[in-house]
Amino acid sequence: MSSAAPRSTPPAASHLARVFAQYPFEVVRADGVWLEAADGRRVLDCYGGHAVAALGYGHPRWLAALARQAHDVQFQTNAIPMAVRERAAERLVRFAGLGLDTVFFVNSGAEANENALRIAFRLTGRRQAVALEHGWHGRTAAAGAVTFGAREKWYGFPQAPFDVAFASRTDPLAAAAAVTTATACVIVEPVQGLAGAFEVPQAVLEALRRRCTDVGALLIFDEVQCGVGRCGAPFGANRAGVTPDLLTTAKALGAGFPVSALLLAPAAAERLNVEDLGTTFGGGPLACAIVEAVIDIIESEGLVENVRRMSALIRERCIVGPVRAVQGAGLLLGLRTTRPAREVQKELLAAGIFAGTAADPHIVRLLPPFTLAAEHVERLASALAGLAP
Repeated sequence: MSSAAPRSTPPAASHLARVFAQYPFEVVRADGVWLEAADGRRVLDCYGGHAVAALGYGHPRWLAALARQAHDVQFQTNAIPMAVRERAAERLVRFAGLGLDTVFFVNSGAEANENALRIAFRLTGRRQAVALEHGWHGRTAAAGAVTFGAREKWYGFPQAPFDVAFASRTDPLAAAAAVTTATACVIVEPVQGLAGAFEVPQAVLEALRRRCTDVGALLIFDEVQCGVGRCGAPFGANRAGVTPDLLTTAKALGAGFPVSALLLAPAAAERLNVEDLGTTFGGGPLACAIVEAVIDIIESEGLVENVRRMSALIRERCIVGPVRAVQGAGLLLGLRTTRPAREVQKELLAAGIFAGTAADPHIVRLLPPFTLAAEHVERLASALAGLAP
């Protein structure tokens, strides 16, 4: 999710709950990496709808997969076997290449994290979760409990469903020391999104993997935002060379269609029984057809490789104007600014480029489609160069 946006409320006549800050333009159409505003402006989308629009807009193979499956059968319960569901799971496991060979499809990143946490507590019988400082995992009861700062800002529940300890995201020894024999699981974003595209050091991830193994805790990688190619590898786990016990992903997985997945290692999956997990809409045929198509498009069009190329080009060309550094991985990047990021974001939008902000007030966050091209990066670099330092 993004941090605060320029306009605070929707129009007075709106019947929508006033819980989202609103950007000062309305999108009426989109194509490729471009958004068309109601006033006729064309805006380069460097934010991708909170990292969702991985293929951009209107990709013909995405549209064809959705139409084809909708024509065949748009929905059926998980109690009815469907080949499209089996194919989507197999394709996701093969794409990940991590040995996490069981998939449970649900609908959103928070729901995937909620199920991962519940599995960890059921399998271990313990009472504590460990999460990293500045991490974001969702707004549901369990996912919100392990989201840094949620209880002070918006959590709302009278108490968390379990004990939570927050550990250092930079110090391997301190992070590992937070994990004890009372710990059921550790949940980590390998690249923290809302925190400002902060890549957790490999040494921290390795230390947590060793410590979880030593004490019998489960390691959960939350790759809702950084997964499915966005970090320049299939997942952050591949990039770091660290394999978790459970991995969650969403956003780019559907590239605009609501779908998420929980991947489980064999040791966890073999302990699941019938009715241990459940969902109505998760694993629906439309979602599964999209998962299959998205992964096929990413692989056949070389989009992970393009993510790496465009990431390197942004690092090379965009440290100009108010930008003094670039952090993150792949196309989950943070431009560190000398001035408040909201100022820079507003000025970029005036120049026809839509970017996001982050919890860090000096980070402009970039989450563009994987189809971003060099000409688009040059447009971004030119716009930044024209802004006051």
